[in-house]
Amino acid sequence: MKGDARATGAGAEAAEPPRHGRVRRRSGVSTYLKLAASVIAVLAVSAAAVVAYAAVDLVRTVQQKPTVTLANEEILEGAPDIGAIDGGLTFLLVGSDKRPADGSFGDPDIDSAVLNDVTMLVHLSQDHSHVEVVSFPRDMLVSVPECPDPADSTNTLSALFETPLNGVLGYGGLACVALTIEQLTGVKIPVGGVVEFQGVAALAEAVGGIEVCLADPVDDIRSGLHLAAGKHVITGYTALAFLRTRHGVGDGSDLGRIASQQTFLASLARTMQASGTLGDPVKLYSIAKVILSNVQLSNAMQNPVTLVAIARALQAVDLGRITFVQYPTVYTSDLRYVTPSASAAAVNLALQQDLPLAVNPNATTDAPFGTIPDPTPPAPTTTPGPLPPLAPEPAVPLGPEPSPEASATSTPTPTPTVPPATLLPDDVTGLTADEVRCATANPG
Repeated sequence: MKGDARATGAGAEAAEPPRHGRVRRRSGVSTYLKLAASVIAVLAVSAAAVVAYAAVDLVRTVQQKPTVTLANEEILEGAPDIGAIDGGLTFLLVGSDKRPADGSFGDPDIDSAVLNDVTMLVHLSQDHSHVEVVSFPRDMLVSVPECPDPADSTNTLSALFETPLNGVLGYGGLACVALTIEQLTGVKIPVGGVVEFQGVAALAEAVGGIEVCLADPVDDIRSGLHLAAGKHVITGYTALAFLRTRHGVGDGSDLGRIASQQTFLASLARTMQASGTLGDPVKLYSIAKVILSNVQLSNAMQNPVTLVAIARALQAVDLGRITFVQYPTVYTSDLRYVTPSASAAAVNLALQQDLPLAVNPNATTDAPFGTIPDPTPPAPTTTPGPLPPLAPEPAVPLGPEPSPEASATSTPTPTPTVPPATLLPDDVTGLTADEVRCATANPG
């Protein structure tokens, strides 16, 4: 669908095409074939026919979606791969509450406000040894810099001060949200995307369901989440309801919702690594298809090769080095909004310096809006049986045997060192992907 936003008044005929809402056509058939060939090269495995079909299908899906230009996407220009980006790769994920046109979540003309109810910064370190996912509260007051007008590329939107973060998407689109988070954190964002309701449900379906844990039963008519206490494998619209519920968990605030969302994302990371999804070209195709079909991606992320490269990098990251952090805030005097606390500087600095984060588990457990450790007792220890047979000796490479002198003086291959994690202040909450925590119900 072509964008219909045009300049009005004097000079409308001379206005440049909008920077948002149109698919860049670049060089037509040649670009299409080059992208298809690139995807095949990246995904090349034994199932060549499946990969070839997937490559063409993904590129076709890309060409059918609108795109968004981010201010700092030129960071990716000339980089041979995502590991060559100085300071790592930072991705902005925005969850919009815009209702689908089919009316499945209410009248889209009445119930929608195009708010970024979810704003997350995903940072993949340059050496691919750690990942940070920072969630920003929707009711956090922020300063918004001047932004390009998504409806008219010749116009610039005015800066805003002390405005709720969740109104920025409707004000200036994804590019404006990116500029706002850049100004807040000091980290440049070259790529990003906006996902709506049905995209979240489709992703949960594509991975075969996500296990979540509830410390208490949740019965929330606003989000439609109705689950008993305990562990559940949820998918589709139930997964969406779990991510949307605010009044049903924690203290009933958006801070409590972020805490439960983090438990969901940690479980998603465990599921995708345990099932081999990120290393299986068929499963990876399904995930990529869902993302490209349901997420409005920025220009640089429209290339399926980039998506595959990121997935391959995430596959190798240890779950204990994938950290989910809630951006630290304090309430305003009227308790209606929150503002960044002094501890936010520590989070910003670690992101700027490409350093891993370490969260104090007591801070997360003691938070009124937080989660609790999994209360399920560990499985009982069984009496060990007979030892398995010894594995065969590894094969020795052909060639001359090294001399004893060479063996004695040879230097072992150094292993890459992982930088020490930055221990965050006690008011910063979060968890790592290998932790199983349970969302608590809102007693109110």
